Amino acid sequence: MMTAAEALVRELEQRGVPFIATLNGHGLDPIYLALSKSQIRIIDVRNEQAASYMAEAAGRLSRNVGVCAVSGGVAHVNALSGVLNAQFDGAPMLLLTGTAPLSGLGWGAFQDFDPVPPTTPLCKYARLVTVPERIAQFVHEAFQTAINGRPGPVHLAIPMDIGAAVVDQGRLVVPPAKNTEASASGAAEPEQVRQAAAWLAEAERPVLVAGSGLYYAYGEAALRRFLDDLAVPTVMPIWDRGCVEEAHHAFLGMVGALTGGPRLLADADLVLLLGVDVDYRLDELVTRLDRSAPRIIRVHQDPLAFAQGLQADLDIHGSPATVLDQLREECQRRGWNRPEGWLAEARSRYETFRDRCRATAQRLARNGTTGYDVVETLHEVLPPDSVLLVDGGNIGQWFHHMLPGRCPGYWLSCGRSGVVGWGLPAALAAAALHPDRPVVLLSGDGAFTFTVAELECAARQNLRFVAVVADDQRWGITASSQQRRHGKPLYSLLGPTRLDRVAEGFGCVGLRAENRSELAPRLLEALRMDLPVVLHVPIVPGGPQD
Repeated sequence: MMTAAEALVRELEQRGVPFIATLNGHGLDPIYLALSKSQIRIIDVRNEQAASYMAEAAGRLSRNVGVCAVSGGVAHVNALSGVLNAQFDGAPMLLLTGTAPLSGLGWGAFQDFDPVPPTTPLCKYARLVTVPERIAQFVHEAFQTAINGRPGPVHLAIPMDIGAAVVDQGRLVVPPAKNTEASASGAAEPEQVRQAAAWLAEAERPVLVAGSGLYYAYGEAALRRFLDDLAVPTVMPIWDRGCVEEAHHAFLGMVGALTGGPRLLADADLVLLLGVDVDYRLDELVTRLDRSAPRIIRVHQDPLAFAQGLQADLDIHGSPATVLDQLREECQRRGWNRPEGWLAEARSRYETFRDRCRATAQRLARNGTTGYDVVETLHEVLPPDSVLLVDGGNIGQWFHHMLPGRCPGYWLSCGRSGVVGWGLPAALAAAALHPDRPVVLLSGDGAFTFTVAELECAARQNLRFVAVVADDQRWGITASSQQRRHGKPLYSLLGPTRLDRVAEGFGCVGLRAENRSELAPRLLEALRMDLPVVLHVPIVPGGPQD
């Protein structure tokens, strides 16, 4: 005999869940009792929002399902921030909600609230568990839904009396499969591959856009082979999960940044979209009225993606990694002429744009340390095995424009929702997943203070990381945009803080770099610490294109 909550935890253990992020509430007691007998680590936080950000970040870092558990009522609603962020980015995560007893739902019980209806629009799968013997089945369904097709968030609501119910193990509906990795959709139809290769061969200015879907298809090696052999200029949408493991001459950074970028998509005559969600980051394509050019080929694991955004000239259903290899082989069979001239032109445009960013940084540097200084120091100092997380608008723009010293496969940003406050919980998740690797968070002051109380949770639970906080005393990217549009910032200025001292108050180490020359020594000092560290860096206001 076992409780339904114990059956739930057993299923999570068998799927390799390393930790569950949570904020306690009475609705979770049966699950906590079951977890206390398991090997799964419980990481408790001070805000349900942080717990859900941890699960979402764990899903994007590991490509497996991150898990968080919260109580019912408003606690559940607080956790929906991370669920929505996971929906934006296609991140596999499971939200567990412990609710009022099933016998009391709808009868005025404490926190009497059915959490499934508000969750359903955000999740690929959402269910109120009403039959204790089927809880393992529902876990299986949730996991398989979260990791297949376009990954995304799923939800199980477990009433207290259901979780505490004692069940006969012989009557449990237990699925045999315990798969925790996404299943690729397989190869494309040969005729589609031949058509795509023919168009690629005709193109004079092709551009490959590598999205998160390629990452979830484990496409790093396939992308490297494609770039080595075909030399097609390649970009990725800002905020997406990257697949470039090492610096490559054909990788030309981000598209879709608010502060601009080199002109590439607008001048392409063929665009190959690999696992890409079509949205504002592809504005150069979405807003074009002339649909005769460029030709657009879209490859995606989820057939529903083909109805989203612009209409492509050719939609290919399959694993982006597998299809990329098919295309490379077909192009080579046809006799591929590497577009060296176009690649050189595209790379020149990219470097010219980055030179403009550096010129802006040099002008800003007359008044003190800049966001560019912070980013360049990270590139210079961080070990190759670091896990780097990026939160915040203005400092995020500096990072994305100057990133080639550190390729996308090694870092994770807050995602295409543009959420702020995600970074500290994400750092907790990264430290839990990778305790033997340096974990560094790059954040702005506004984003960092959203969830600053989680520093105490990090210190208490030995989750070590270094938070480098670039402090311009404003919501920098918004203030810069308002200054350009309206001549002044509008309610986007912040006051002075001493975040190094705040860190000490929460049991962490606080350091401060007053100028550019102190940045590298302070960062190296921080990386040697055995506690979470906040490195507070006052910077002058201004973004890459100010």
